[in-house]
Amino acid sequence: MATMGNVIVLVNRIQRACTVLGDHGGGDGAASLPTLWEALPSVVVVGGQSSGKSSVLESIVGRDFLPRGSGIVTRRPLVLQLHKTEDGTQEYAEFLHMPKRRFTDFSLVRKEIEDETDRLTGKTKQISPVPIHLSIYSPNVVNLTLIDLPGLTKVAIAGQPESIVQDIENMVRSYVDKPNCIILAISPANQDIATSDAIKLARDVDPTGERTFGVLTKLDLMDKGTNALDVLEGRAYRLQHPWVGIVNRSQADINKNVDMIIARRKEQEFFASSPDYSHLASRMGSEYLAKLLSQELEAVIRARIPSITSLINKTIDELESEMDHLGRPIASDAGAQLYLILELCRAFDKIFKEHLDGGRPGGDRIYGVFDNQLPSALRKLPFDRHLSVQNVKRVVSQADGYQPHLIAPEQGYRRLIESALNYFRGPAEASVDAVHFVLKELVRISIGETQELKRFPTLQAELAAACFEALERFREDGRKTTLRLVDMESAYLTVEFFRKLPQEVEKTGTGNPRTANPPTPSDDRYTDPHFRRIASNVSSYIGMVSETLKNTIPKSVVHCQVREAKRSLLNHFYTQVGRKDAKQLAVLLGEDPALMERRLQCFKRLELYKSARDEIDAVAWTR
Repeated sequence: MATMGNVIVLVNRIQRACTVLGDHGGGDGAASLPTLWEALPSVVVVGGQSSGKSSVLESIVGRDFLPRGSGIVTRRPLVLQLHKTEDGTQEYAEFLHMPKRRFTDFSLVRKEIEDETDRLTGKTKQISPVPIHLSIYSPNVVNLTLIDLPGLTKVAIAGQPESIVQDIENMVRSYVDKPNCIILAISPANQDIATSDAIKLARDVDPTGERTFGVLTKLDLMDKGTNALDVLEGRAYRLQHPWVGIVNRSQADINKNVDMIIARRKEQEFFASSPDYSHLASRMGSEYLAKLLSQELEAVIRARIPSITSLINKTIDELESEMDHLGRPIASDAGAQLYLILELCRAFDKIFKEHLDGGRPGGDRIYGVFDNQLPSALRKLPFDRHLSVQNVKRVVSQADGYQPHLIAPEQGYRRLIESALNYFRGPAEASVDAVHFVLKELVRISIGETQELKRFPTLQAELAAACFEALERFREDGRKTTLRLVDMESAYLTVEFFRKLPQEVEKTGTGNPRTANPPTPSDDRYTDPHFRRIASNVSSYIGMVSETLKNTIPKSVVHCQVREAKRSLLNHFYTQVGRKDAKQLAVLLGEDPALMERRLQCFKRLELYKSARDEIDAVAWTR
């Protein structure tokens, strides 16, 4: 069976761990508390200024440790975790922002609360939603978590903004609005309960009074002949839980540093000897209040265990998924590191090939080079200018030299064809370059799409550089091979094409063919129609070659660049990586510091939630 307080000790431990990891609302105020913190019940102390909140807390703790003064004394939330220790052990306090220091002098605890408040707000009357976390270990306390908030006020004083009244109320509401919050509403007995700031706020957020505990302070300061029985017995304002009366220490006792244990005894004597409250004595006083709150807190936690467990399991699943996304910690030995690098490269290579083969977009752009860009470039070649009558006449005449050709201008034909074929080098090289740029872009895209690589920026850069270097080699091979196709067309002309051309003959007026008259200087060797026929023949031949190259250039580019990129893009990189030692491999696997920190925090939170789940499961939740 779970012993009394085990549940609260567990919750205190989880809350503290949440706070250490930043899994709490310390930076933005309670309104943004994360889900686990929100799911863990706690007791929030609410009251107006000078309502006796500090005295109630000190009575519960049994120590004088809170700042005192006029106006707003509590200017930051104080998350107070009480841990019951074995009898005879020394009392001490610890601040979360000073984890290595134990305070045994509680006057120094008060000073540190003041100093820590001033560090954030300055020595002004400003408030801050960032909480101070304090743990007190003592045999004189019960296991309990209390959150003390700034006192509600009605007017701003000098040095405070006009909005402070609303700011304080908003801060308090951000805590008490939560359904797992137990509200400890503090009201002074020497004021009309109808004007109580704490009761008014509690009624707004908890109209049924199910999670509100009313505390009436300063009962000993009421006018003679009056009492607070109407309130304490629930007639003036009824709550689901009984009201508890408290007798605060007198100012004289505070000035004399009267021991809190003695003050508790005096409080019990007051109720036991009072003709008005003696019948309620067993349910009055700070000791009874502490036990009542501890029992209620434990009951609320027990009731919330299923929802807390469900939340923890859901969060663990989310954190596991995030850890998978961020990547697990890297092994330190060289073999495991090399294996990881090769696995990452294979993941990239798989995505790159999917782009080329059509599983992902991008590979179709290579086909676009062959289907659109190359034919368009071939059509735009300046053959009309090259095969103009004037240019053909010039080339043929220069080829003939001083001795005109006898039948057909073969040297002129060859020069016209060879110079025309040179124009094909441009589209051929452009096709090589266009496919090269597509492949480079697909490498960039594939690296970006390889989720496993995102955590390794150094490896990404090295991998990209290795791929680009390989693609440059493939481009050079592709350029050489493709230009050879053009050069081969120049090196050996297709003779059959010219043998099928009609012979150079002229017809007589009677229709009988005869050989053409030999040209004379005055005829400029040939007439324009003849040169147009030569241009037409060359154009037909160039058209045939163009159709051939339109089919063979893509074959060459794909063979030398695309095919090699699929087969051996990372071969050289694999060889280089295999020669690296453990230190060099570790450099390759260097991560973004921000991502490393994110994974560390995620890992710590995951361990926290798993530990919380295990501890909750280990407790026997029997009544």
